[in-house]
Amino acid sequence: MPQTDEARAAALVAGMSTIERAGVVVMGHAPGTDPAPLVGLLESGPQGLILMGDNIAADPDAQRLVSDAVASSATPAPLIAIDEEGGDVTRLPWDGLPSARELKGADPSAVTAAFDARADLLGAAGITVNFGIVADVPPDEGSFIFSRAYGTDPEIVADAVRAAVAGEGDRILSTLKHFPGHGAASGDSHSSIPTTDETYDEWMGSDAVPFAAGIDEGAELVMVGHLRFTGVDERPASLSPEWYRILRDDLGFEGVAVTDDLGMLTSSGEAAYADPVANATSALGAGADLVLTVVGASAEEHARIVDGIAAATERGEIPADR
Repeated sequence: MPQTDEARAAALVAGMSTIERAGVVVMGHAPGTDPAPLVGLLESGPQGLILMGDNIAADPDAQRLVSDAVASSATPAPLIAIDEEGGDVTRLPWDGLPSARELKGADPSAVTAAFDARADLLGAAGITVNFGIVADVPPDEGSFIFSRAYGTDPEIVADAVRAAVAGEGDRILSTLKHFPGHGAASGDSHSSIPTTDETYDEWMGSDAVPFAAGIDEGAELVMVGHLRFTGVDERPASLSPEWYRILRDDLGFEGVAVTDDLGMLTSSGEAAYADPVANATSALGAGADLVLTVVGASAEEHARIVDGIAAATERGEIPADR
């Protein structure tokens, strides 16, 4: 009788050292389309790779060669992720499919069709994870996230999110972002920690609705943002045990919780979050399953983060099961 995925995963993890386990929960980035530095990144510790604009080759066939070289460099094959929302956030130049700009208020079938076709593009390029489904509910057109969101009504956004997850199907691992909601917490989380005093009850009736819909539809990942909801926790959600608890217990999410880029957190200017290693260990201790590190992260820093996670685990600061 063949092993289940869960049994196979458990067997793989059981045979890993602490430092190898630490690498599995880190996704990093290295520049360029030459596979050698990308494989070198994985050899330095992180076992996941996010492709940014500088990693995209001239055409789909060339991109597939890059991805295949990365995928064949380790067993099991590393996750290869991308932010492919369409529109404002498009990494693949050949992705001319409709984005949230065109799909606001559209029939959900149009959203499904767009993400079905987008999943084909990503699969052909050898990409396995899409950080591409924006579940945020902006209050109005002035919001930072408005152009990337599917509307200002939670139910309309929920219909679009559900349709996008259905469109990607089982070909690409779908990701909802930016939990608990970049609409309520205004501002740009690339350079600050957007903050709101929205209460839990207010959140459940508004910003939570599209995330709940996407989770119910089967999204495999949820990206947790560097967003501060002071009515729930003073800490950014990405470092908040309470927000991970809410995601698991209240919304019933059983998949992978990934942080937004921790480099954004260090760029916030808040001294408490200036250390990328401390941010990574805090996120994992709080409940993240995967930490993403892109901005300002050299190969040396990636290795330092992995080493720091392993050391914190050995010291008992991160539970071994995390």
